[in-house]
Amino acid sequence: MGRFFSLDSPLMATLSRMADLMILNLLVLVMCIPIITIGPTITAMHFVLLKMVRKEEGYVIAPFFKSFRENFKQTAISGLIVIILIIIFIIDLRIINASEFEFANWLRIALLACGIIGTMTLMYLFPLFARFNNTIRGTFKNALFMSILNLPRTVLMIAACVLPVLLVALSINMYPVVFLLGITGPGYLCAMLYSGTFKRFEPEEEKIDADSWSVSMAEDEE
Repeated sequence: MGRFFSLDSPLMATLSRMADLMILNLLVLVMCIPIITIGPTITAMHFVLLKMVRKEEGYVIAPFFKSFRENFKQTAISGLIVIILIIIFIIDLRIINASEFEFANWLRIALLACGIIGTMTLMYLFPLFARFNNTIRGTFKNALFMSILNLPRTVLMIAACVLPVLLVALSINMYPVVFLLGITGPGYLCAMLYSGTFKRFEPEEEKIDADSWSVSMAEDEE
């Protein structure tokens, strides 16, 4: 029984990991309050989560702020780009659905396709910033290519991100769980899925130039 509750037991390791995810989740919620910090915050979260999955880091706060500082400029700009694109998509969707004018079916299909492609790209965008050095344009491009090349895992990553929304919709009692794990829980599952994919393109160095593995080898200007 004592071995079951020892610090090295699977139970204690699981509880410790859950506590780390809760701390990280609260940190993400606070750091996302200024809209401009959303990109750096999500990037820093994935930096920590990937290390958790690979058992490379025993701390949460210090690595988080290390990545936050190092990737701030690129990821802040990318985060704002993503927010603007989402707003444009929502406005277009509302116009098509609310307008009395009958839009062509191909326009609806094109808008839906853009939404799907954008969501797939977003699954890899900030994790790539957290792991690889590249330009903003190059990272967007690589995120799109990687999402297509690893489509089954991409679908599972999207499902993981949608799960908290479904839990809240099913029961109001899930609000505390979603509040404590609604971001880092799905993020951790995503890190488990993309970790193996990233390793295929990683040499021995801790952080590399993503152009060395990009599907398109041409250098991109930011």
